[in-house]
Amino acid sequence: MAVRRASHSGTWYNESAKELSTQLENWLGAAELTHGPARAIIAPHAGYQYCGACAAFAYRQISPFVVQRIFILGPSHNVRLSGCALSSAVKYSTPFYDLQIDNEVYEELESTGHFERMSMKVDEDEHSIEMQLPYIAKVMQDYKDKFTIVPVMVGSLSTEKESLYGHIFAQYLADPKNLFIISSDFCHWGQRFRYTFYEKSWGEIHQSITTLDHKGMDTIETLKPAAFVEYLKTFSNTICGRHPISVLLQAANHLRNQKLSLKFLKYAQSSKCYNLGDSSVSYASASLIIE
Repeated sequence: MAVRRASHSGTWYNESAKELSTQLENWLGAAELTHGPARAIIAPHAGYQYCGACAAFAYRQISPFVVQRIFILGPSHNVRLSGCALSSAVKYSTPFYDLQIDNEVYEELESTGHFERMSMKVDEDEHSIEMQLPYIAKVMQDYKDKFTIVPVMVGSLSTEKESLYGHIFAQYLADPKNLFIISSDFCHWGQRFRYTFYEKSWGEIHQSITTLDHKGMDTIETLKPAAFVEYLKTFSNTICGRHPISVLLQAANHLRNQKLSLKFLKYAQSSKCYNLGDSSVSYASASLIIE
């Protein structure tokens, strides 16, 4: 029974369940329920000291009593992957309690022939999925034996593959018992990220980054996959979860006969950039509802 360790606990977030619980409660308490119940959310995955408060705005939109299965789509930061990969674990550990992987859905996904398995080392080295787990455990704590998770590592997908995976996930997105969590930070700006796009007419560097990110957020809100691809081509914005976001947009595209609404609820930056020597990472939280 392979259990994936909470490998970033104690560094990226508090390893004490009591202290972590208080922290998450405070952040969730400061966020309002304005765009729920969420069928999908976009949430950041940096250390909680940087993005925890922002992430709360996405997690606040979840109705835990409705949700029975949670898909977590996170980008691969450490290994080259041209498709999508599933975990080798049966459970994911958190400081609160273990989260059970949905074996039935894993088998359905594997039967498509489009998913590989990642090793436990690759799984534990990656933070994009893990950073969602404490929030999931917290929000779902009253129903902890009544839901499963479906963690999926998303590689550098071609537009065709984004469409393919969107098609595969569409049937699951259509089911109100399922929730999708798309793990993504926004602009990584600075020389250390090899990205220093700056439009002076938009103000200081940090204001230019804000405008750049909001153009991206506005594009994602249209739920048009091609428009998001065009935005990325134009600005090359370093949105690390761009492939998981694109997969969500492609899946949503299959549900056009329903009324979908995606809204960004919070935006933040790790620090303000004023000159070329500075660097920052942006965070944004969004919720998708299907009426």
